[in-house]
Amino acid sequence: MTKSLQGTVTLHNGVKMPYFGLGVYKIEDGNDVINSVKTALKFGYRSIDTAALYENEEGVGQAIKDSGIPREEIFVTTKVWNTDHGYENTLKAFDKSIAKLGLEYVDLYLIHWPGKDKFVDTWRALEKLYREGLVRAIGVSNFKPHHLQTLMDKSEEKPVINQVELHPYFQQKELREFCKKHDIVVEAWSPLARGQVLNDSVLNEIGKKYGKSPAQVTLRWHLQSDIVVIPKSVTPSRIKENADIFDFELTDEEMGQINQIDKNTRFFKDPDVFF
Repeated sequence: MTKSLQGTVTLHNGVKMPYFGLGVYKIEDGNDVINSVKTALKFGYRSIDTAALYENEEGVGQAIKDSGIPREEIFVTTKVWNTDHGYENTLKAFDKSIAKLGLEYVDLYLIHWPGKDKFVDTWRALEKLYREGLVRAIGVSNFKPHHLQTLMDKSEEKPVINQVELHPYFQQKELREFCKKHDIVVEAWSPLARGQVLNDSVLNEIGKKYGKSPAQVTLRWHLQSDIVVIPKSVTPSRIKENADIFDFELTDEEMGQINQIDKNTRFFKDPDVFF
């Protein structure tokens, strides 16, 4: 388990990825996303997660350039959107993304959603980009075990990561076990359940013991569960607070208490019906 904001997990292809990063979903391109990313980098974040869908790749790239931090020290993730599934479409989509980012390579490229029937062809395009060195690692997002199994059965490269909705109210235990068995890292988007966990009595009670917010307790639970997290914020104080979780450690009992509040409740679409 990582002990600092710069702590990393080693993906199965040997690439090291920070356990903690900034998500920029729904942050407007331009000054909003530039300032958020620059603030996060100033506070020590070294992983930024964007996507073609977010329409802010240009601002993310600008912030990285403006930061003055060497490119190799920042881990950049982006994703191919549902409408660009298919081999040729994915290659074109990647060209657009990397041009907007203004980077020579992307650290991690993901299939954003499995979609209906083209994700294997899409994956072949990711394999090509990986072989050519344009991406350092390739993975998926919102894949269930059956999607992952299909992909592994029909592909040369196995995903290094599966980024999914995951939080104390939707803990995805079966999926996490499947990924662990196949050496696929699990990453949580919406790790705070869109703020729903902030009023939880268990998380608040644990937080009082350590002088931490329920959000900080939740993010700490993720890390101690070996889950990569990318909380989103545009507020400098919240960006700083989210990352201030390396000076305490939840006990086994407290981890167990949080494990018990699982409601198996999604706050977004089921990947089997979202195309």
